[in-house]
Amino acid sequence: MSEPSRTTPATLHDVAREAGVSLATASRSLNGSTRRVNEEYRQRVLDAAAKLNYTPNLSAQAVARGTTTTVALLVADIADPYFSSIAAGVVAEADAEHLIVTMAATERDPERELELVRQLRGQRPRVMILAGSRPTVDRTEGALADELAAYEASGGRVVLISRNELDFRTVLLENRGGAERLARELVGLGYRRFAVVTGGEGLRTAADRLEGFRAGLAAVGGRLDDADVVRSAFTRDGGYDGARRLIERGLDGIELVFATNDVMAVGALSAIRDAGLTPGRDLAIAGFDDIPTVQDVTPPLTTVRVPLEELGRRALRLALAEDADAGADADATAGETAHPRGGSVEAEVVLRASTPGIG
Repeated sequence: MSEPSRTTPATLHDVAREAGVSLATASRSLNGSTRRVNEEYRQRVLDAAAKLNYTPNLSAQAVARGTTTTVALLVADIADPYFSSIAAGVVAEADAEHLIVTMAATERDPERELELVRQLRGQRPRVMILAGSRPTVDRTEGALADELAAYEASGGRVVLISRNELDFRTVLLENRGGAERLARELVGLGYRRFAVVTGGEGLRTAADRLEGFRAGLAAVGGRLDDADVVRSAFTRDGGYDGARRLIERGLDGIELVFATNDVMAVGALSAIRDAGLTPGRDLAIAGFDDIPTVQDVTPPLTTVRVPLEELGRRALRLALAEDADAGADADATAGETAHPRGGSVEAEVVLRASTPGIG
């Protein structure tokens, strides 16, 4: 005669009884405890849980631990390949750690970012990663720092990707240094007159890249006039609009356009072509980030490579490290610049056909 079917979900007590172990052993076997469990007992618990169709109560675990098995990732724009590539790295690393990633978009709005952090605190994620660039002037910065500090005080871990404008673990990007090296390389190819298509005032990533590009040009004799810096949305359409305005105004000897991110550069390529010009021949173009698509556009785009997926992986590894300083030391031994709260990821100039050089 078959056993009667259960009318109520199995509990942890049921699993422990079925496996013939203590409640504590059953809990440690199923809930990812750092305390080791005898392998024979652990397998008995797993078999019992499968037989009883037991599902852990994640809400109860969160109350007991003060955290869940989730990673909260905040990005500026989910559709932007820059952020989706970082997210892919976070998800891959989280999968290896048996964690689940939830993602939200701030739309580069500091007020929305602050509200999302407040909401996420109530869900008790184990890790919170903020990947969006900070504004240069941010009235919410103090409130955001307080929210993140309170979250860490309750047992969570915060990691920032980009600049260390807040005092938390940070994976630093070489925005300024990468743009400076790009400028030097382009002057080395024979270019002398430049324009820049960039985001609006107040975005730190764009500001750092423009500042670095200016510094690189100044060091080796390139020319960038203030009037040749065109600001638009930090998007593909913004890049198209900025390049279109630049061309309609008249290039007046400009040989190369630097777009401060690749999605803007892709838009600029289309604007150049729609104006009846040939990108690379009539007007060279360069970007920043090395998102996956820029090798496949015509012509392939010169850019500054940032290992975006590795950024995501690195951020989560840093959060999960028992000692953030130990994580920084490990990064330093791998040939990267150590930082007291994280590490720096080097940006690499990649020259392609969109900047063939001037003979």
